[in-house]
Amino acid sequence: MKPFQAVIFDMDGVIVDSEPWHERAFREIFQELGYGDTHGIDFRAYIGRSDRALWLDFIERHDPPHPLEDLLRAKQTRLIEILRREQPIFEGLPELVDRLARHYPLAVASGSNHPVIDEVLAMKQLRRYFPVVVSTQDVGKSKPAPDVFLQAAKLLVTSPADCCVVEDSAAGVTAARAAGMAVIALTHSLPRSELAHATHVVDTYEEVEQLLLPA
Repeated sequence: MKPFQAVIFDMDGVIVDSEPWHERAFREIFQELGYGDTHGIDFRAYIGRSDRALWLDFIERHDPPHPLEDLLRAKQTRLIEILRREQPIFEGLPELVDRLARHYPLAVASGSNHPVIDEVLAMKQLRRYFPVVVSTQDVGKSKPAPDVFLQAAKLLVTSPADCCVVEDSAAGVTAARAAGMAVIALTHSLPRSELAHATHVVDTYEEVEQLLLPA
């Protein structure tokens, strides 16, 4: 790969093994709302997208009596409870970011809201590695729109073309490419065939390190 000036990490599915817990949190809330067997949501279709996108589709489908902001808050609270209990940081991730941070400024650009990002980055003292943290809360558009990555590059004071993104979702890969960035896709959440539009598709953190820190 060409030399880069900065590396931007997605969070869910890249830093933290949270995709199964996102689904569990949604399923628990659906059950409590009375839609446990009738929610009709295909969770795979929302990997890499925001909670708001899923809830808006749920509301369109079911027209529940609950305000959107209440639904967003309930799911976020449930997810934070689960993450605190499970602490599901991927094995090997802290070591990877420690090595990369010696060579690059690092950022997180996530579809999650800041309270969830803060909860995750508090684990393993990860926050110290990321001087820039951007949520779709900050830009108003979720992936596959490129806005969250463009804002991260702006705060890193780096051209988008000089940034490399580490992602795990098809929507995230699309967003990174739309931002004009190279992207390494990890197969943590989706098969290679659904990530083929990435610059590189890899299975392990070791491969990410080999691409970004060549010998």
